[in-house]
Amino acid sequence: MAATPSSYSITMRLHTRPDHAVVGAVATTITQAGGIVTGIDVSESSHTRLVVDVTCSAADSEHAERLRDVVDLVEGVEVYKVSDRTFLLHIGGKIEVGSKVPLRNRDDLSMAYTPGVGRVSMAIHDNPDDVWRLTVKGNSVAVVTDGSAVLGLGNIGPGAAMPVMEGKAALFKRFAGIDAWPICLASQDVDEIVRAVEMIAPGFGGINLEDIAAPRCFEIERRLRESLDIPVFHDDQHGTAIVVLAALTNAMRVLAKQLASVRIVVSGGGAAGTAIVTLLLAAGAQDVVVVDRAGAIAAGDDTLSETHRTLAEATNPRGVTGDLHTVLTGADVFIGVSAPRILPPEWIKDMAQGAVVFALANPDPEVDPAEAAKYAAVVASGRSDYPNQINNVLAFPGVFRGLLDARAEDVTIDMMLRAADALAHVVKDEELNPSFIIPSVFNPEVPKAVAAPITARPPD
Repeated sequence: MAATPSSYSITMRLHTRPDHAVVGAVATTITQAGGIVTGIDVSESSHTRLVVDVTCSAADSEHAERLRDVVDLVEGVEVYKVSDRTFLLHIGGKIEVGSKVPLRNRDDLSMAYTPGVGRVSMAIHDNPDDVWRLTVKGNSVAVVTDGSAVLGLGNIGPGAAMPVMEGKAALFKRFAGIDAWPICLASQDVDEIVRAVEMIAPGFGGINLEDIAAPRCFEIERRLRESLDIPVFHDDQHGTAIVVLAALTNAMRVLAKQLASVRIVVSGGGAAGTAIVTLLLAAGAQDVVVVDRAGAIAAGDDTLSETHRTLAEATNPRGVTGDLHTVLTGADVFIGVSAPRILPPEWIKDMAQGAVVFALANPDPEVDPAEAAKYAAVVASGRSDYPNQINNVLAFPGVFRGLLDARAEDVTIDMMLRAADALAHVVKDEELNPSFIIPSVFNPEVPKAVAAPITARPPD
């Protein structure tokens, strides 16, 4: 089993006999067991023993345990302690609140807090619009979840969702300088969630809904957009849709195809799938078919849910029926936001020449990207260990930066279209190729490019 993910990186503290050859034997043993040694540090040395910290990557938690066991069998070595570096990173949480002003003496306190702060509060009372200028509201976002659809983990509840929301807040700060707070609600009732967000909204410049299961997320977003005067953005829907459209725009550039003339199959009619379809249609796509467990979603099917009926009315102009393989035959584009391993690589041969495959199920995609690349012209996934990662961090920091700077009250389809186009064109013509249709999340131009068209007034 080969190790690659740093999320399964461990550090083993070893007590060994005072023979540096033992350290080499440990490194060899780890490599032979499929681990990758990334660091060896002798933290203590004496005439009787060495204390050595060995950091290595494993493929998963079981592999990490096996690496520990094989190292413990090396003669002259005792595994004293094993630390999971991912868990160490989370101890005490990943974010904190810091003061932007010095509090060195009584004078500082009198301005930052009482009595000076009272003058600022009364100024806001007299002119409520000043809250944007005189408080953190103008640069703050609430990351709100009920813990019902967290990553690939499902309904794990608000406490277990907290590390993910903290991570999201850290990304807001890292990539757009936005102060974000994780708000994990102990309810999965639509009315209670809507009311809770309405009550905390005065302290925030925007609301980022996160990891709320469909169809509940649709109703929550709709009602909050109607009741609040700040933008409400469901990243699982709209962030994903923006990045997918940007990547598909560039795939079309690579293949010299037009969005309006290609046949697109979207696997998954949940929150992400619905938002992707909506944005693709707004961008000019003409032939989109959505497939779920029962097959192609088509108008006239009385068994469809309300959400799927809406999808059916907007898609599938040819009235296609059948399973995924049937629908995929002759299609130009596959976009998967559904379930692992539902697309056998061989089916891609039945697609049109120059096929595009976006396998975005997380953490395990619909088809192995390396296998898909044997048949498709362009492949993207949600994984960081393959080219063309569709990652929402390419969208949401810049989107909210633009929304906050523009003092926007809503997020519109037009904003999302312009953000997707700007993101796509961060990749210059001379950089564009089948393995590079989307920029790196660490490209500093990305959040600025995405924010700019949202902040600017659209052309009349």
